[in-house]
Amino acid sequence: MSETSPVQRRPSGELEASVLAALWAAEGPLSPADVQSALGGRLARTTVTTILTRLHDKGAVSRSRAGRGFAYSPIQDSAGLTARRMRSELDKQDDRGTALARFVSQLTSEDEQVLRSLLEGAEGAEGGAPEGPEAGPQPGAGP
Repeated sequence: MSETSPVQRRPSGELEASVLAALWAAEGPLSPADVQSALGGRLARTTVTTILTRLHDKGAVSRSRAGRGFAYSPIQDSAGLTARRMRSELDKQDDRGTALARFVSQLTSEDEQVLRSLLEGAEGAEGGAPEGPEAGPQPGAGP
């Protein structure tokens, strides 16, 4: 009986992250062959093409005709993609309030402060009068 080592699987999303990193580092759109080369040739071109197609289907990259194939560009930077993923996960929740509360409870104090500053800035940027019960009586709102 021979001993065989189990096949090492990559962590979920590792290949997509590598392909996106290659696209972010590029000066312009890349073909699958260009991405393959940027990744050091360690992936088959068919694998790179499959990953790019999946990223396109997910709305993470755009593509344009380049000869008989396509050239790909990232739609968002890394931070934008992270925000999009966070929003996507939140949209899957029936109880958004609980999901947000648990997210906030796991933030570091530094991240919590950044989030507070961003929320305060967003409130100020909306302009107009505050809404809701904390807004107090509004002029012309009745007795």
